[in-house]
Amino acid sequence: MDQFIKAIRMATEKHGKADRRPVMIHAQTVREDQLDAMKELGIIPSFFGMHTYYWGDWHRDSVLGPERAARISPAASALKRGMIYTQHHDAPVALPNSIMILSSQVNRTTRSGKVLGPEQRVSVMDALKSITIHVAYQYFEEDTKGSLEPGKLADLVILDKNPLKIEPTAIKDIKVIETIKEGNSIYIAQ
Repeated sequence: MDQFIKAIRMATEKHGKADRRPVMIHAQTVREDQLDAMKELGIIPSFFGMHTYYWGDWHRDSVLGPERAARISPAASALKRGMIYTQHHDAPVALPNSIMILSSQVNRTTRSGKVLGPEQRVSVMDALKSITIHVAYQYFEEDTKGSLEPGKLADLVILDKNPLKIEPTAIKDIKVIETIKEGNSIYIAQ
């Protein structure tokens, strides 16, 4: 992470500021001082929030220790700085599952049922933005994707429950009823 920040800083000094939107993939263990530098340089962190569920217990008990593990994918720290961030799933390490990405950010619950870093939880709306609006922005596609507006691609899912209106712990149980791509239904649950 330090090397990436240094490279972006050197490129910015050499070529000036511009709307480059560099993305730091796997920013799971980024420190607070690194987030400060990333904000200054316009680096977008992309977190792997499902790490808290799949490997959170292991990181806490064996690899990182309790303090560092509690900061895995520090989305709330990024938001406090006014930064946008995105989330990814790192397939095939973890299977693509946007509902799980959402739940992991909001709840930060490990496989053993313990909460890892409750101070890094984010709201459902912030979590939704990290997999929609912010991703489109990250790829310079905010004019055509990321939100439901006239003139944008109509890629969306219909869910059996509204994640904004249910208990956060129930988000993981939401089912996709239908998937629509560019205005066409491509999946309907049986």
